[in-house]
Amino acid sequence: MPPNTASLSLKGLWIYTAAVLALLLWSGIGPYERGTWLMEVAPVLIALPLLLATHRRFPLTPLLYGLIALHMAVLILGGHYTYARVPLGHWMQQWFGFERNHYDRIGHLMQGFVPAIVAREVLLRLTPLARPEMRGGWLFTLVTAVCLAISALYELIEWGAAEALGGGADEFLGTQGDPFDTQKDMFCAWLGAMAAQWLLARRHDRQLRALTVPNGP
Repeated sequence: MPPNTASLSLKGLWIYTAAVLALLLWSGIGPYERGTWLMEVAPVLIALPLLLATHRRFPLTPLLYGLIALHMAVLILGGHYTYARVPLGHWMQQWFGFERNHYDRIGHLMQGFVPAIVAREVLLRLTPLARPEMRGGWLFTLVTAVCLAISALYELIEWGAAEALGGGADEFLGTQGDPFDTQKDMFCAWLGAMAAQWLLARRHDRQLRALTVPNGP
């Protein structure tokens, strides 16, 4: 018999949780700027307890748990160094001759890539889109729209931080002097949302079909 995907999901969740907590602990030791670190890792501090609280009644696919953990790692690294100073971005700058540190583009690409699979899983499990005849192009369109909405909301949060903190929000914003940083960030999220669906839809569908949700608390 094939392995229970729900059991694999829960096992993966605990492994990913331990890894994320270890990375979070490391990142909190001497971050570049404590306030920026807290703002950058805030989504992790919200999402991780939520995943743990709902893992029995609504376990996610192993694919999704892995993607969420990867996204958390991207956020945590950005929080520790600030996005304009993450070493990976500097290495990319040297390798490809970029004019700036583009680690924040990776973050915004992930902001579309991972929420796309989150939205896809929720829509396919909790709405009529689970029926094959209901999918068509609507699933792709709705998932992409959800990701763009999340990206736009995040940019509004950055705007609010800039208004509230003034110059103190520079590290959080990470615009590095680019007047079109907001538009480019949203473009990256859009690309990420579409890429996730093109690349992972079949694998995600297989895991969804195999997912058995356990009964009880």
